[in-house]
Amino acid sequence: MIRLLKPTTPGSRKTSYTDFSRLTKKAPEKSLLATKHKTGGRNNQGKITCRHIGGGAKQFYRMVDFSRTDKNGIVGKITALEYDPNRTAFIALVVYKDGAKRYHLAAETSRVGDEIVCAEKTKVKAGNRMMLKNIPQSFDIYNVELRPGSKGTIVRSAGTSAKLIGFDGHMAQIQLPSGEIRHFDEKCYATIGKVSNEEWGNVRIGRAGRQRHRGIRPSVRGKAMNPVDHPHGGGEGHNPIGLKYPKTPWGKHALGVPTRDKKKQSAQFIIRNRKGRQLIKEN
Repeated sequence: MIRLLKPTTPGSRKTSYTDFSRLTKKAPEKSLLATKHKTGGRNNQGKITCRHIGGGAKQFYRMVDFSRTDKNGIVGKITALEYDPNRTAFIALVVYKDGAKRYHLAAETSRVGDEIVCAEKTKVKAGNRMMLKNIPQSFDIYNVELRPGSKGTIVRSAGTSAKLIGFDGHMAQIQLPSGEIRHFDEKCYATIGKVSNEEWGNVRIGRAGRQRHRGIRPSVRGKAMNPVDHPHGGGEGHNPIGLKYPKTPWGKHALGVPTRDKKKQSAQFIIRNRKGRQLIKEN
């Protein structure tokens, strides 16, 4: 749910928040916290390599277990649902029967007291994790491994889910949130369900101060700068950029040119890309 503010000020009129009423009001588990150092967008030479980064509220990193395979067959119980400042989804604190505590990505339907398990084959239930070859077709999944043995790396953002649409030999065909359909090894693990905090995409920041708390600094239009600062800069008043095509601050094409690496090794597994173009011929 989205929580709206009473419009008592110009800032609050456009502001909305995620409703955290379903979360457990407790401090995070200290044994699963790590310190987090800010870079301000600078590299090891002190040079800014990523603009618009700096400041923000101090945060601790929650060590989320994206794999869960070292606890195969051990039942865990969700004891708390918590907010994580490092990601858009909520996280669940799980206590296993052997006493171990772990943070996991919470499913949309996860509640305190639910029991979850990771195994090669287990009950098809939201929050349970198993191999793709044992998941029924057309089920929603998230936190999917790209390669067997690697941790879950994709479909981890709030409210997202992929869909298992079929099998081709030892490869599973999965439709990703972008619409892309690609092959995955059937031995890869995935979690059943949809990622929590589904309404996150409808939150309105509302005012500049909230962005600064998140560590995001202001961005300035190129045409508002001087010519020495940006190719779009200069001119009197509100003028067009005066170029055939928009440029980046470093003079490269800003629109209409490919920016992705075509030689990426994982591209060989894409059946249909997110624009609907067929890349692998179906038998």
